[in-house]
Amino acid sequence: MSAEELSLPQGGRVPNSALPACLYRAALRGLTPPQIEAHLAARGWSNSWRNGIYSFHHYHSTAHEVLVVARGHVTVTLGGEDGVQRTVEAGDVLVLPAGTGHRNDGSSADLLVIGAYAGGRAWDTCRPDRTDPDGARRRIAQVPLWTQEPAG
Repeated sequence: MSAEELSLPQGGRVPNSALPACLYRAALRGLTPPQIEAHLAARGWSNSWRNGIYSFHHYHSTAHEVLVVARGHVTVTLGGEDGVQRTVEAGDVLVLPAGTGHRNDGSSADLLVIGAYAGGRAWDTCRPDRTDPDGARRRIAQVPLWTQEPAG
């Protein structure tokens, strides 16, 4: 399964990552939310939740995150204010390395996203205007790499 790799700028108020964000189109299409959660957990991505995506720029400094669109569609900006936009829909999978900025820039009323974290790590929510970027970069450097791709 191939992914669109999105390299994002580093060094600003949104740290991003040397690792690219990855978008897998239609990778989990047709699965129910419980099936998606089981699929992710079997690949080492747990501590899951069901909701949407915040409409403000944010990132996680303590965990790598996977976002699976279970229903609807959403336009996401990745990488901060000067980042890239992608519209993702049911079945699409976004893998966001620790530090990758993301924001909901508009979605369908029926949007349902399932998020989970590599190794089930605890996650934080960092906002560029409220988080010390140097401290966040130190935390990001301590996050271990995932062992299995969530979209396999």
